[in-house]
Amino acid sequence: MSTRYLILTRLAAACLALCCVCAPALAQHHAKFAPIPVTSIFPPVQTNGTADDALASGRVVPGQYGPAAPASKRWRIAFLFPHMKDPYWSGCAYGVISEARRLGVVADILPAAGYDDLQGQITKMDAAIAARYDAIVISPISMTANNQSIARARAAGIPVLELANDSRSEDLNLKVTTSLRGMGLEATRWVIRDAQQRGLKSINIALLPGPMGAGWVKGEVDGTRIAAQEAKIEVNILDIRYGDSERGLQAQLAGRILARHGKRLDYLLGCTGCAPAAIGPLKAAGLADKIRVVAYDLTDDIAHLVRSKEIYAAADTKGVSQARVAINAAVNLLEGRTREQPHTILVKLGMLDQQNFGSYPFDTSVAPAGYKVVLSHDPAKD
Repeated sequence: MSTRYLILTRLAAACLALCCVCAPALAQHHAKFAPIPVTSIFPPVQTNGTADDALASGRVVPGQYGPAAPASKRWRIAFLFPHMKDPYWSGCAYGVISEARRLGVVADILPAAGYDDLQGQITKMDAAIAARYDAIVISPISMTANNQSIARARAAGIPVLELANDSRSEDLNLKVTTSLRGMGLEATRWVIRDAQQRGLKSINIALLPGPMGAGWVKGEVDGTRIAAQEAKIEVNILDIRYGDSERGLQAQLAGRILARHGKRLDYLLGCTGCAPAAIGPLKAAGLADKIRVVAYDLTDDIAHLVRSKEIYAAADTKGVSQARVAINAAVNLLEGRTREQPHTILVKLGMLDQQNFGSYPFDTSVAPAGYKVVLSHDPAKD
């Protein structure tokens, strides 16, 4: 065997080994997601309404949302998130950036500092308008206070889509969210079923829904109230404490609820930042075995806590799926592929508990284990 042949053989083997290592990564890099169960809502719908108002008034078409074809050009899309302080938005970021890579578009995630940073989000919207993004996807901090900045973007000729958080703006090209009232309904109905299985005839609950004024918070509370009224057992809402979803603040709010109602409380329902924050105060008060925590939505943190039985169940708005639908819808809109544009697309809710934990499709809801949050992608820099 010649030296030249031996070198070429080894080089070929090395290349084959490299391909075997890289191929799965490349396949995953460009992998298409499975079609997402959705409900599309077409006009006419109630004016200045929520997504749930649209669900009650529009033409409702159940179906699935599949991956869009790659873009024909390097569209630039800005995503305005309220913050990056809890894993829910990490999951949304994963959905956005992974799809931006597959679609071949620019995605820049521009987070505000929190739900108390409305002006920060408005400033970032103005910056996105000035930068002439091809489309803007906003997760509004407020139901109405973002409306003027959304109108400014549309006046500048920039299409605006909504992701996850709801608003009453009439200037949106499309809403991509879930039934926010459904979050409250599903979580509270789980609580009621659990109480009935335990033989309880009446229950006392308290809520940590998140910041007052946010659309998803109103949905949680409205849904809980409706489920409580419909229940076949007595459901008493003893307390509701509103506040930013930051963990430290929510732990303080949970402590105040327990100090006042702990001995009488059966269940505590909380948002993605709120439910985990309540666990420490519950343990400190010696009430962790008495009061069951249920989450209004799902993150990887909450999934771990369901597995450890520190949180009993979680409704799931499928944050990763919502983000995937939003960026694909933006590209389809920019490419002129949409024949009849719906007013709202609602991603179907899920519900996680101990019974279905082993078979649950977590990839539709949370980022993969060990995911490092990325806030920007530009195919020109790949």
